[in-house]
Amino acid sequence: MKTENIRNVVILGHKGSGKTTLVESLAFTSKLIPTKGSIEAKNTLSDYTPEEQKRGSSVQTAIVPLEYNGYKINLIDIPGSDDFIGDAIGVTGVVKGAILVIDASTGVEAGTVKHYNMLKKKGIPTFIFVNKMDKEDVDFETILEEIRESLGKEVISFCYPLGHEHQFDGFANAVDLKAHIYNGKECVEAEIYPEKRAKLLELNNTIVEEVAKTDDALLEKFFNGESFTQEEIRTSLRKGVLNGELTPLIVGASSKNIGSQTLLNMLISYLPSPSDLKPLDAVDENGNEKKVPTSVDAPVSAYVFKTIADPYVGIINILKVCSGVLKVGDDISINGNETRRISALFTMTGKKMDPVNELIAGDIGAITKLEGVSSGDTLSSPKSITVFKRVKYPTAVIFKAIVLKDKKDESKLGPALAKIQLENPDFEVKRNNETKQLLLGGVSESYLNYVIEKLRSVYKVELTTEKPKIVYRESIKATAEGDGRYVKQSGGSGFYGVVKMRFEPAEQNEFAEEVFGGAVPKNYFPAVEKGFFEALNSGLLAGFPVIGVKGILVDGKYHPVDSNEQAFKMAGILAFKDAYMKCKPIILEPIMKIFVHVESKYTGNVLSDLNSRRARIQNIEEKEHGSQEIEALIPESEIIDYATQLKSLTQASGFFNREFVDYEEVPEYMKDKVIQENKIAE
Repeated sequence: MKTENIRNVVILGHKGSGKTTLVESLAFTSKLIPTKGSIEAKNTLSDYTPEEQKRGSSVQTAIVPLEYNGYKINLIDIPGSDDFIGDAIGVTGVVKGAILVIDASTGVEAGTVKHYNMLKKKGIPTFIFVNKMDKEDVDFETILEEIRESLGKEVISFCYPLGHEHQFDGFANAVDLKAHIYNGKECVEAEIYPEKRAKLLELNNTIVEEVAKTDDALLEKFFNGESFTQEEIRTSLRKGVLNGELTPLIVGASSKNIGSQTLLNMLISYLPSPSDLKPLDAVDENGNEKKVPTSVDAPVSAYVFKTIADPYVGIINILKVCSGVLKVGDDISINGNETRRISALFTMTGKKMDPVNELIAGDIGAITKLEGVSSGDTLSSPKSITVFKRVKYPTAVIFKAIVLKDKKDESKLGPALAKIQLENPDFEVKRNNETKQLLLGGVSESYLNYVIEKLRSVYKVELTTEKPKIVYRESIKATAEGDGRYVKQSGGSGFYGVVKMRFEPAEQNEFAEEVFGGAVPKNYFPAVEKGFFEALNSGLLAGFPVIGVKGILVDGKYHPVDSNEQAFKMAGILAFKDAYMKCKPIILEPIMKIFVHVESKYTGNVLSDLNSRRARIQNIEEKEHGSQEIEALIPESEIIDYATQLKSLTQASGFFNREFVDYEEVPEYMKDKVIQENKIAE
């Protein structure tokens, strides 16, 4: 197989649109499989994990390579649910072709718009496949209008559905004006129904007009009333698809294999091969920019875009070879650092792994037993170091604390979470030492529920969940002095340390001294400082750590025999406690910066909700395709459940990222509530 004969195509669509069934149909049409599997029978190529078979939907990326008419088409089926958006982001970073599947019976859904916008933003040539056209009460004209209104006027139907009395049984190709009718077993060429010919010619004329726009010579030919050759049409349409000016729409019914053959032919005719792509941007071992052509003659480089933790095989890294030829036995550099040897290469067809000796530029395959490799890593020749920019994954926006039912499961929990993190770069695990909670973070509550169920069913870890505790802080607003006296004498050597300290607000915690005349010997200053910083670990309002305090040692007394470091350390602690309530202590809460992406029609509702959550709007920026990005500062306590609420407000189309900014004072009316809740939690 040559690089120019490879097509890498991701299949996207809202959950339930029929992506997995389409993959089965394409695999059957290309003769990869003798019979089609089904979701109901739990035997499809791309939904092969126990979790997928149980849920009846995809939860991880699956590769299905087809060979058709001398071409290799690597189909990449990714989950339709937003819970697994990380897979979509990883895969779309390495492909230059997409099929967006739409369920004809439901039309454009939230996931449809989100996926299409992502494809357009990344400049990925896209086909729209309107599936399930054989469902009852499907009105093609209504669907087409809805798609063009929601996704853009660049969507052009290359097909027109055929059927009598609302019974879909095939379509006519608006490019070559040939009909394909389902005869009960397969699609065969047939005559176009007379009542459909006028509409088909109208679509054909629209396509011809688009062709004319691509070239001045063709435009002149069009105005002169001359016909275009099929080669002129194909070449011009391909140009329009590649530069994003055209998005072809095809109709079909995957369950009956209607549209599959036409779709395969169009993938070959209109999508780019890897060798058509511009050289890829990368850096060398010194951080200098370099261009990497997708050619077998260039030094080898590959990008890992998905990692799977298989219970039997171990860690599987799925990669795209970006240049050169990757061979078994090659020594390769990982991100320009350690060097490893490739011991095994595979092509993947769902869960089936076929060993190969090499993978050429542009192809997709897998490696195993390569320690230390994960999604986002670059493999390259040690003699020509190449490092590609990592894909940026969304941040975790919702967290749950987990509690083990049996402490014996601790030995299983760590490795299990590590494997889940390898598979999902947008999954976060962190232990909060202050609250003593182990937190799991993800992009949605339903995704975290999936992870927790996987821990129970796959890794046999029994656990419960609880609400994450907010990590508050305490601080002071006024200056005050305090006395610390630690004197204990009971015969023999005792303890004697007396200090006077002043505490005042500051940018950060710090210690200073203004002692005159040797009231406290210098060798005890570090002990007082240690006591001060230890006292800051727990404020007297609610036991939160204290920040923004400067402690100044101003006076004291010592005993030539009984004074020691321990006494002065304790004196420092007592001085802080004596002064603290006189310093007008306050509670501080963590403030997050959030970036909320919404369709413009939902902006008002989202802003109203944010205002009710004490948010401060910083900026609203117009984005592509009628969307907006709202930047706001908001207390962390107000967004514990925001991911779920945002979905409700935007019909699942909105999403957000978050990052910690600073601490700010809790409003006075909330102060007692925070203190009380923390004391109850303790």
